[in-house]
Amino acid sequence: MGNSDDARGAGVSDEEWARFVREAESGAGQAPKEPSARARMVTERLRQEDEERAARERGWKGRKARRARQAAEPAGWRTGPAWQELEGRRKGMRRLKATAAVGFIAVLALVAVRPELLIDRLTAEAEARKDARSAAPLPAESVRPTGAPAQGHPDRPTPRDPFRGSPALQWADGAAGIEVPQATAVGGVAEDRVADALAKAKQFLVAANLDPAVLRGGRPEAALKLLDPQDAELRQELDASFAQPAREHDPLNLFTRYDPAELRPVGDVVKVRGRMWVEPGERAGEAQVKADYSFVYPFVKMGGNPEDVARTIMRRELTLVVADPAKWRVTPGTVRLASYRQDLANSACDRFDGYVHPSFFSDPDDRGPAPSGSPVDPYDRSKSIDARPQEGCGTASRS
Repeated sequence: MGNSDDARGAGVSDEEWARFVREAESGAGQAPKEPSARARMVTERLRQEDEERAARERGWKGRKARRARQAAEPAGWRTGPAWQELEGRRKGMRRLKATAAVGFIAVLALVAVRPELLIDRLTAEAEARKDARSAAPLPAESVRPTGAPAQGHPDRPTPRDPFRGSPALQWADGAAGIEVPQATAVGGVAEDRVADALAKAKQFLVAANLDPAVLRGGRPEAALKLLDPQDAELRQELDASFAQPAREHDPLNLFTRYDPAELRPVGDVVKVRGRMWVEPGERAGEAQVKADYSFVYPFVKMGGNPEDVARTIMRRELTLVVADPAKWRVTPGTVRLASYRQDLANSACDRFDGYVHPSFFSDPDDRGPAPSGSPVDPYDRSKSIDARPQEGCGTASRS
């Protein structure tokens, strides 16, 4: 006897067979009929479709599981060099983006601090500044100017352009700005002695205001040797000023000096403008060599902002006496200093240590006494120093 599945026939469900058995035992109903060939084909097709559907579901779940496992694996395990190449590109893009961001921030900061850089691009001022930089130096002064130089663009100096925005931009560099006039006999003093006195006047001005060692605070031996040692009072005054600088004895009265621990010059150029001439002396057999020169020094502060440049302007008026040795007792090869005055712009009013102390743009506002009085243009050489008000701590209109 075959098994129960063969007996009941293909295509008969368990529910139908159970109903047939109950009806047979109770004498009711009829035996189930054998399914037709068409019914068996339909049943088989439905069964295959069910199996295929189940297989697809198993395959989809398998792929999903494999993707989940792959996602959990370390990246290096999968791709090695390709992953490294991808990471290299990503790092490169990150570096480019970071560089671009830093550059953009730097540009914004620069424009915030120096808005004229952006404005210059939008106006004709940049071209005007270019013309000023390329302009030829001014001819030497032969007479006193009739007025102050034009204001021009009030630009702040920079390390690359320390005389930017200053009339000194067109002044001569260093000793070239001290031109010696043609010598002639004056006041009973022979032409050759006048010529020698003029040359020594230039030597003194260079040694006192342009010698790098003297500017750094060194003792101006070359300048001192030019002065007549018989002038004991002047010698005593100068020795006291170097030994113990004070308001009454200040080396700055004759020599320009800065403290290297505080300041550093910007470049090696000092701008100079002025004139020298000769007049008869107060007594027969004497001539006076007169000099009136302005010196412009750019500095940055040691340990400070390297982009913050400040200029100090020193103007000096000197009178040197040259005498006929046949009439007056003089030391050959020297000159006598009869008078000297100085006008110092942009330096602390309350410090008398023998050094200049310029004010910088980045300095706090509460440094030293507040300047007072009407602003004075330190580039205005149309009046002598003693014609200017000298009370208190003056105010410079520009530097």
